[in-house]
Amino acid sequence: MPTCLAEVRLLDGTFSREARSLLYHAYRHDPTFAYLFESERGGYDQRVRAVVRELVQQHFGEDLPAIGLLHDDRLIGMAMIQPPQQRFALYESWAWRMRMLLTIGFRCTKRYLDYQAAVRNCLPVGSYHMLPLLCVHPEFQGQGYGEQLLEALYGWCAEDASSSGVVVDTGNPHYLDFYRRQGYQLLGEVAIGPIIEHVFYHPIDTHLQAATA
Repeated sequence: MPTCLAEVRLLDGTFSREARSLLYHAYRHDPTFAYLFESERGGYDQRVRAVVRELVQQHFGEDLPAIGLLHDDRLIGMAMIQPPQQRFALYESWAWRMRMLLTIGFRCTKRYLDYQAAVRNCLPVGSYHMLPLLCVHPEFQGQGYGEQLLEALYGWCAEDASSSGVVVDTGNPHYLDFYRRQGYQLLGEVAIGPIIEHVFYHPIDTHLQAATA
């Protein structure tokens, strides 16, 4: 754990600007994003900013939860959460899809929707939370803040007695050992173009559910 714990805060739309900046810096070099939004083509940074903006706007617009870590009032980590009953609401929004088409184009939007469909096909039957975006700012990685964010996340998700755990996916090989060390179980792997996306599951401890009951 970090020597100085960050403040844990439940985020809402008032954090949209900080969330967009954090997610842009955390994901602009992500292999999955690089493939989906064509990093080899001009305008990649603008497309990443547009995608992050639309995802954050839709997430908070749907009143979906997010947990953040603040260090000296700076947002340094966050987890966007899709509860069991709303796991796919974002991607089924036609308004959101239209905004994506207008900002990043047909090919990148299709790649993103195909990626979401591939991950969905890998998911087990059951009730669980999904984490579409989870990150710590690159400047603060390797200092234990990722572990603190996950612990806060588990405590929050445990308040939903219907949920058995959380699901996250990554195509970044740098994070695979981290998730394994945290007790995540590999559900499966899906090919996203040249990227192998790993889909992980972490059960919510029963003692946490009992403590919040």
